[in-house]
Amino acid sequence: MLIGEVARRSGVSARMLRHYESLGLVRPTGRTGAGYREYSDEDIRRVFHIESLRSLGLSLREVGSALDDPGFAPAELVEDLVRRTRERIATETALLTRLRRIGAAETAGWEDVLQVVALLQALGSESAGKRQRAALSSAEDVPVPTEALVEAALSEPDPIVAGALRWALAHTADGGSPALLAEGLGSPDAAVRKRAAQSLAELPGEAAIALLRTALTHPDVEVRRCAAPALGARGVAEAVPTLIDMVVDATRDVDAADALGALAGRPALAERIAGALVDRLADGAAAPAVRRRVAQALADIPGDTASRALDELSRDEDRAVALTAAYILTLREER
Repeated sequence: MLIGEVARRSGVSARMLRHYESLGLVRPTGRTGAGYREYSDEDIRRVFHIESLRSLGLSLREVGSALDDPGFAPAELVEDLVRRTRERIATETALLTRLRRIGAAETAGWEDVLQVVALLQALGSESAGKRQRAALSSAEDVPVPTEALVEAALSEPDPIVAGALRWALAHTADGGSPALLAEGLGSPDAAVRKRAAQSLAELPGEAAIALLRTALTHPDVEVRRCAAPALGARGVAEAVPTLIDMVVDATRDVDAADALGALAGRPALAERIAGALVDRLADGAAAPAVRRRVAQALADIPGDTASRALDELSRDEDRAVALTAAYILTLREER
């Protein structure tokens, strides 16, 4: 079969067939009397083998090795191809994500595009300072797309940069896209779940509050502890049990006590909160440190229940507890 017919049947151009011949991949078995290349059935099968291997992503050098090296190990090559393909997909996915984010920024011109690209690159910098500056500058004329800020906030290990990213999210036009952050609450990574809850706690709006209410029943205690103080500060009574647990367990107990004090501005809640705190002192099982924290939490809780509990604590056997409660009683009397 002449080269033109081989090209027509195989879909490989005559020029490429000559290139294969120059590389030694496939050589026509014979020549016609006029000197034209003549391919045998075996030659044509080899052409199809070459094309099949190329379709897997092999280079022409690798194709030659696969076809001619007796010691060639297909499994190793396939494993290497899998690795290279995954790397290529990751690179292309990253590029696609970057392009989508640039499009989401609704840039007006190339200067804006370049600014967004620079900010996106800075968010991925190894320098914490660069990441922080990118977060703080994201509220300017050409903001970083919210999706990029959310991704950065959920992956940021530096607490200072993380705070800047949460600030940036709270100042985005769409209120930080609470739904995007909510996806982080379902992450298998505990650190990501905590960052998502911390970010939601700083977002304004009813959507964030609704998600924080849901977070109060999250199986991850750290998520619940991030949600409760934010909800308490916003007057959500469902946060009370978690806030009291935080006071007793010495986990952000000052924030929890502040939130309980804010909620206690409602008379009906004040007695409920005081009663729940006093219940933690029952049977004398609470350690002195717990009694002292409860006394401190009762400081901003109005009503008779809180006052009676503080009076009793002012006579506590532990001197630090007694002094704390007595001092708080003095302040309450002055008020």
